[in-house]
Amino acid sequence: MKIIRYAELSQEFFKYQEIEEIDSVKSIIADVKLLGDDAVRKYTRQFDKCELESIRVSNKEILSAARQLKRDEMEALKATADNIRRFAEKQKQQYVDFEIEIDPGVFTGQRVIPIERVGVYTPGGSYPLPSSVLMGAIPAQVAGVKEIVLCSPPSFGGSIHPTILAAAVICDIEEIYKIGGVQSIAAMAYGTETIRPVDKIVGPGNKYVTAAKKEVYGAVGIDFVAGPSELFIIADQSADPVYVAADLLGQAEHDVNAIPALATDSRKLALSVEVEIGKQLSRLKTADIARSAIKNNGLIIIVDSIEQACEVANRRAPEHLELQLSNADDFVNKLTNYGSLFIGSLAAEVLGDYSSGLNHTLPTNTTARYAGGLSVKDFLKFQTRLRVNKKGLNSIGPIAKKMGEMEGLDGHAKSVELRLFRKK
Repeated sequence: MKIIRYAELSQEFFKYQEIEEIDSVKSIIADVKLLGDDAVRKYTRQFDKCELESIRVSNKEILSAARQLKRDEMEALKATADNIRRFAEKQKQQYVDFEIEIDPGVFTGQRVIPIERVGVYTPGGSYPLPSSVLMGAIPAQVAGVKEIVLCSPPSFGGSIHPTILAAAVICDIEEIYKIGGVQSIAAMAYGTETIRPVDKIVGPGNKYVTAAKKEVYGAVGIDFVAGPSELFIIADQSADPVYVAADLLGQAEHDVNAIPALATDSRKLALSVEVEIGKQLSRLKTADIARSAIKNNGLIIIVDSIEQACEVANRRAPEHLELQLSNADDFVNKLTNYGSLFIGSLAAEVLGDYSSGLNHTLPTNTTARYAGGLSVKDFLKFQTRLRVNKKGLNSIGPIAKKMGEMEGLDGHAKSVELRLFRKK
């Protein structure tokens, strides 16, 4: 990893990186909108080298796939699901209906209801992500979403990987389609002969999936326009270089564009982590990907103090932020911009990816400045309402009339004026 001092940090490190627009994405989406299932089959044949007889996965296929998993694998998925559900249920308790008499005779209220139909995208390929099924579907279910659709590419012998289907079984998802990439995002957004359109799409994907989600936003809601995955660790001399190196490599193996970074006030720790990364890489099955990410994007920043490291973190707004410090709790409230925070040497970021109950779908690319991770809230609509009696109208009506006049909107002013002064 490249080691630099704080003063050498480029301003680019703190900037939002524009998401690449890909012309082929627009043309694929247009084809799916026009040709429906035929376009879905065409692009699945082209990109996944798979001829689809049926786009939808049958119940028999789903149950058969789940039976392929070992007992300990199913138990791990179920335990992960249980913790995600517990955390989501606690979140749901924060969102309630209410009505308040905000002025005498003026009754304002809020109704919280779920989105009706949600699409969950889950990558397949060499590294299938059943955890993404759980992270997307369970908060939606807790929110009360009635219909959940799952799409994943047919990269496992012409079908979806068994671990993904097993996760779907745990979530009681029955509407599953073996399509991936841009064509699946377009199909969920606009519908085809087989797939009814959804109201919102969530879930991670490669740059083509990301570009597609950005393109269809508006026709449907989306969770994020996500960039490469990130980990930022703040550590002092008390940190264990073995843990720090392992966590950086765990992030680096996601993808060659992943961004693993460490800020420390200890040059000794920085050098020890650099050596440890070399040792652990030699034993890592995903070494080729991790090595590339470490080489091209890995960064160790030598700071003057932990306070300065916190300033860097707040400006960078990383997806994942770890504190491996002797007095980590002293700095928690000084940190304001991150997707998820991991406090102490035992709180490995990987636990947030899987089994802690936290959602691993998080803002990247500095967007944690204004956004949080996927949660129950993302599947809820907050609808406001108003009831007014004569006393209330006399209280707030003149104010609204005056506001309309101030803004030059005569129709607004007259709409209230008629109610105030018209004799019936």
